Amino acid sequence: METVGTAGGAAQRVAEVLRERIARGILPPGTRLSEESLGAGLGVSRNTLREAFRLLADGRLVVHELNRGVFVRVLGPGDVIDIYTVRRALETAGVRAAPDAPPERFGALRQAVAAGAKAAQSGDWSMVGTADLHFHQALGGLAGSPRLDEYLSRLLAELRLAFLAMPSPRDLHEPFLHRNQAIAALLESGASDRAEAELERYLSDAQRMILDIMMKADA
Repeated sequence: METVGTAGGAAQRVAEVLRERIARGILPPGTRLSEESLGAGLGVSRNTLREAFRLLADGRLVVHELNRGVFVRVLGPGDVIDIYTVRRALETAGVRAAPDAPPERFGALRQAVAAGAKAAQSGDWSMVGTADLHFHQALGGLAGSPRLDEYLSRLLAELRLAFLAMPSPRDLHEPFLHRNQAIAALLESGASDRAEAELERYLSDAQRMILDIMMKADA
């Protein structure tokens, strides 16, 4: 049994466990979250589990369907468009702040690029996707705003639901590996205007790719 405890903060801990399972694809989009099996497996009460579901719903990772239960959310084209609209605002704010960002903030960019390259070499395309999200979190982090970091973290966690629904992680992530490297190099060289222009093209291409795959799947 995977016991997380029932003391204060138990619902938050349960939510973290479930969030990680969703992120890893153990609970893919559309999965019904059974109170009975999850409560027994995690060693928590239904009240704790329901509060955890509420936290996940606040993060737009699950939905409650009347008389049916709680399900891992399935994103539609409108969701993807909205996510990318907000991503542009948040990540661009980080890129524009890059000239004044302390050098240590660029370390997270370098680490994410290196992690993506290493995962690609080993053929772990799910991990490439994780590294990609860390890279974009680091872009926003250049702004040095805890609130922006929080908003972007929630948004990227939601975006992972779209990643999980894609038929080929490699086809989704491989085209953007070198583009992450290029944006990082531009920022570290001080060419933030060029980095911003490349980021705009990057996000537009990524959005278009995901929407095209969704539309083909629905055809």
